Amino acid sequence: MSIEISQVEHVAELARLQLSREELERLSTQLSHILTYMEELNATETGGVAGTASVVAGEANVLRDDEVQPSLSQDQALSNAPEAVDGMFQVPQIIGDR
Repeated sequence: MSIEISQVEHVAELARLQLSREELERLSTQLSHILTYMEELNATETGGVAGTASVVAGEANVLRDDEVQPSLSQDQALSNAPEAVDGMFQVPQIIGDR
C-alpha cells in the first residue's frame, strides 16, 4: 500500500507538525513500508488460533495484595531536600507573574 505525500502533509497539519519536504518524503516511504507489512500480517491465516488475553498461558493475577506498610515520615522525606519551608519542598519559581 502506498501513502501519498499529500496524506502525510494532511496528518502533519492536523498534528501541528512542521515537516520539511525531505521529512515528508521519508515519512511517506516509511509509512508505506509499514502498511505493506501490515497487509502481509493480515493475510496470515489465524482462523484456528485461539485468542489470548495474556502472553503467559494459565497465569492468574500475579500482583501482590495491597497491604499497609510503613512509609517515610515527613522529616525523613524532606531530609535530603536542598531547601524545605513549613514542611514542604522549596523550589525556585519558574513561572513569572503575569
